[in-house]
Amino acid sequence: MTATSAQLPALGTSVFVATRDPGALGDALRLAARVLVDVDEVCSRFRPDSDLSRVNAHPGRWVEVDPLLVAAVQVAVDAARATGGLVHPLLGRQLVELGYDRDFQELVEIDGAESLESSPPPLAAWDDVQVDPDGLVRIPEGSSLDLGATGKAWAADLIAAAFEKDLGVPAIVSVGGDLRIAGADGPWPVAVSERPGAAPDVVVTLDRGGLATSSTQVRRWTRAGVRRHHLLDPRTGLPAAEVWRSVTATGATCSAANTASTAAVVLGHEAPGWLDVHGIAARLVAADGTVRTVGNWPAERSAA
Repeated sequence: MTATSAQLPALGTSVFVATRDPGALGDALRLAARVLVDVDEVCSRFRPDSDLSRVNAHPGRWVEVDPLLVAAVQVAVDAARATGGLVHPLLGRQLVELGYDRDFQELVEIDGAESLESSPPPLAAWDDVQVDPDGLVRIPEGSSLDLGATGKAWAADLIAAAFEKDLGVPAIVSVGGDLRIAGADGPWPVAVSERPGAAPDVVVTLDRGGLATSSTQVRRWTRAGVRRHHLLDPRTGLPAAEVWRSVTATGATCSAANTASTAAVVLGHEAPGWLDVHGIAARLVAADGTVRTVGNWPAERSAA
């Protein structure tokens, strides 16, 4: 089956959209762009006027927010619950302390002494994040919300839902490599790579659900000569040990796939066993480039 595709920039990354019907691509791009603007305005940690920034300015208090942020926070809390806090929504302060205090394209090297100490929130602190469906969010005192661990995948799920509701034709969307299929109409070839925009490593075939890659090779920066990446281990508040340089997982949704891939990077050597116990199909690339697959990972073919 043929498809037509295009890309647009959003959320600090590249968004890929494809439709089976070439005539529907324009509408698909407009739908995706509208959703992404809403997500950025409400959920960005780097916009002082976002609803998320207002929540972070008032920890310990209920803050009235757009229902979109309520939904985003609920997805983040669900991810924390599913992983025992390994995918944690309250690492905003730790990211700022490590130098990730602005949109990634604007990061600069920071001079000065580098501290390897951190004071992460308790692993169970996510359970103290409260949401009210009527449009209220409350985070614990002393904490700071960051939805980077789930945000792009959740945005892909939102766009796919909009496609199914308003577009009515099979389509696919990838937000920085976090991918979701909309509508069931046969298989899609999906390129898997360790970083957005890079040449694909392999191609797999999917006909439903989502796929996400978590990688320590992207969103890297330098602080006082020390290289950092954005995937933090909530048990230490520091970047996760680079046992796996990337993990790609599948799931019923893109959010589920991304929750699994992020948890696997954090777990390090324990990741294959955890993925297997949870019945998750995944592809793990070790620091030395060795590839390991877990579960019912789709058959691969060369991307060449």
